[in-house]
Amino acid sequence: MSTYTLNVNGKAQAVDVEADTPLLWALRDTLGLVGTKYGCGLGQCGACTVHLDGVATRACVLPVSSIGDARITTIEGLDANARHPLQVAWQELDVPQCGYCQSGQIMSACALLKQHPKPTDAQIDEAMAGNLCRCATYMRIRKGIHRAAEIASTEGKQA
Repeated sequence: MSTYTLNVNGKAQAVDVEADTPLLWALRDTLGLVGTKYGCGLGQCGACTVHLDGVATRACVLPVSSIGDARITTIEGLDANARHPLQVAWQELDVPQCGYCQSGQIMSACALLKQHPKPTDAQIDEAMAGNLCRCATYMRIRKGIHRAAEIASTEGKQA
């Protein structure tokens, strides 16, 4: 075991884990940040998506030892009061069905909106293609992303 200092949601957090421990398990098991979900363990479903220096990244396949001083943002770090434009839009439009994949969906959507503040359907479909939803709420997710872009634009915020 080694001690790694991770920059998680703006705070330095020490974790004592093996070098090959996936970031997902350091976040969930060691730091208690359980908003990031385990889905497939292969980086293919998107349930474990977090931001690494603002880039949507699969936490289930990323070893803690490879992170260095990169800034990690989890769903808990988007907004302390859950008032991020995506979170507001998700609630307003009742986007989730079971909700299991939604933190990963929101984190991928957030990265998209940083690149494209007013995305087209094609841009949304391309950016979200790696996030699976067993309940097939893809149309509601797309509407939620468009709504979040509207909210961000109206409030002068970056989504």
